[in-house]
Amino acid sequence: MPPKKTTSKEKYTEAIGRRKTATARVRLTPKKSAKEIEVIVNGKEITKYFPVKKNQDTVHAPFKALALTEYVGHVIVSGGGMNAQAEAIRLGFARALVAIDPSWRSALKTLGFLKRDPRMVERKKFGSRKARRPQQWRKR
Repeated sequence: MPPKKTTSKEKYTEAIGRRKTATARVRLTPKKSAKEIEVIVNGKEITKYFPVKKNQDTVHAPFKALALTEYVGHVIVSGGGMNAQAEAIRLGFARALVAIDPSWRSALKTLGFLKRDPRMVERKKFGSRKARRPQQWRKR
């Protein structure tokens, strides 16, 4: 029997962040008396989901820039690699924070947290070995 989903009546702010093929759905809920930001990614704690400290710092960057600690973040992320997922979550958190308080926009924008990085992998073309690498010419 699947576990029952508990729906909380607390108000949350939702945003979406993307990077390469990674997509992150972010929900920010205000929490009183929080010493540090809590982030749950795909049902796991952030330290379990992102064991690399660099990715954890990427996710926490918008909160550190604004010196915020009183939020709980629930994230559902899919696609891409670990770095792309961390950057997608960062964009989602930044967009949610701007939705909460528009005065934070200028601080987050100067740090580049509100810009969606449009770089994607170029598709492979027919008749080529890779996206731009042509087939090797053979004399015999």
